Amino acid sequence: MKFLNMVLRSIVKHSVFPFAMQNGTKKYLFLTAPQRSFPCRTLILSPALKKQISSSPTEKLDLDGWKNVMRSGMQEEVSETSESEEDSILAATRELVEMWRLAGRTVPENISEEELKTLMECSTKSSKKKYLKYLAIKEKVKKASKVKQEKQKEAKKEKLEKAKENDIGELKNTFLLQFWSKSMDKIYNWRTAQAMIFGQPLVFDMAYENYMSRREMENTVNQLMETEGWNRRAIDPFHLHFCNLKVDGLYHKEFAKRYGEAWNNLLMTVTEQSHTDVFPKDKLIYLTADSPNVMKTFEHDKIYIVGSMVDRQIKTGISLAHAKRLKLTTERLPLERYLKWESGAKNLTLDQMFRILLTLKDTGDWMEALKFVPKRKYEAFVDISLYSKHKTDTGRRTKVSEFSNSQEKVKPFAENSFRKQTQKK
Repeated sequence: MKFLNMVLRSIVKHSVFPFAMQNGTKKYLFLTAPQRSFPCRTLILSPALKKQISSSPTEKLDLDGWKNVMRSGMQEEVSETSESEEDSILAATRELVEMWRLAGRTVPENISEEELKTLMECSTKSSKKKYLKYLAIKEKVKKASKVKQEKQKEAKKEKLEKAKENDIGELKNTFLLQFWSKSMDKIYNWRTAQAMIFGQPLVFDMAYENYMSRREMENTVNQLMETEGWNRRAIDPFHLHFCNLKVDGLYHKEFAKRYGEAWNNLLMTVTEQSHTDVFPKDKLIYLTADSPNVMKTFEHDKIYIVGSMVDRQIKTGISLAHAKRLKLTTERLPLERYLKWESGAKNLTLDQMFRILLTLKDTGDWMEALKFVPKRKYEAFVDISLYSKHKTDTGRRTKVSEFSNSQEKVKPFAENSFRKQTQKK
């Protein structure tokens, strides 16, 4: 058998290979098995041209590099297809909005790509309708404010023109000089700059991006902007800290969009770090409506944390669970003690919460601070004098009952001792 195999190999070498070398094949290449093992996965290709037979060494093709090139090409194709799919989906949503506009539904006249993307994220048809209605109302309010501003400008121009025609200007009161807006801005900035060095810190926890929708997040940013404005105009402002704020996150993009260039000039601390990394844990108090502990007094040496989350569908327990995971002490406002609360959740907006804390910091008066709670949420204030009387009466009753119980316990002991003495006599 071995002899026959050797004969067949010699016949093939002398007959088939020279014929192939003369006539050639499709691409004039023949695969030959490698004789040694190479570290890189390669194939040895020997070129055989029809008339030009070169005596160059065998060329090596790196299969790993070839695969990387092919994968990069595939990724580019996938990215191109995904971009085209997104464009097609955006175009389809635009057409849907146009159809609803023609059908007479409340739809905004101009809609941006970001708003279209948020519209695409809406899962149900009713949620899409509500979001478009919200955008339409927002657009109408903007237009009305612009029209109002233009009317005010025209009225001012008319007054100036009439004064110039009659050569009679309005007499100004020079007894009390008025601060110009620039000088007032300097005063506010000086106060907030002092608060950043000497003021009491107040932390807004920005770790709730994933728990809110786009609309809720925009409402949160609006409330935080109002909070920053009230703090800036306060006599003794807080040192505001925005902790857990991710760079290029949803919060950061929305703040940069609203503030513009002023975002980098705000006198407050913005950081990606957690509040537990910035401050000691024993000084932190997390304010949440779900806490079992009631806040009695405002402590000036503590650092209060407010969770920056707006939940239209009230999600209970999220901020409390977050504080428990970090092993922080929690407190809630004593709303039941001072207010006759109606049925409903005891959640307040961020700007309302801030104004309550600011008033407590300045005055320490709960009745004055809780005036910032919306009146629709409670019936009236509780009479604190009656509450204190009831508390003292109950305290006296408990003392009297304790004294009577002690007397009842002493009586049998005294009787037994008297009997023993008489028996001895």
